[in-house]
Amino acid sequence: MEEKILYKELSDRIIGCAVEVHRVLGPGLLESAYNQCLCRELDLNGIKFEREKPLPVVYKDTNLDCGYRLDILVEGKVIVELKSVEAIKGIHEAQIISYMKLADVKKGFLINFNVEMLKNGLKSFAIK
Repeated sequence: MEEKILYKELSDRIIGCAVEVHRVLGPGLLESAYNQCLCRELDLNGIKFEREKPLPVVYKDTNLDCGYRLDILVEGKVIVELKSVEAIKGIHEAQIISYMKLADVKKGFLINFNVEMLKNGLKSFAIK
């Protein structure tokens, strides 16, 4: 039960940081700008994270560096994948689900900053 409350609280804090970045910057910038600003906002809120964390692919018991990177891994528990695109597509959703499986992380957010209202660009994912 504590784990679920922790994830809810952490999720709410992550979303709050993303909303603040979107409120200040609005849509129309590159993903890299939103990445840096969200990391700054997480830092200002005392939330631990790793940016551009390498994600190896494990194939037949071998770790392979295929160049995959998690945009942001928050407190080792939540993957935040950022986009600045016209619309989220199935391939974007497949990407975060694959990253969650490879990283053995149960919670993830896909955030598209290129929208008028951030709630329309926010998708939450959970793996049991």
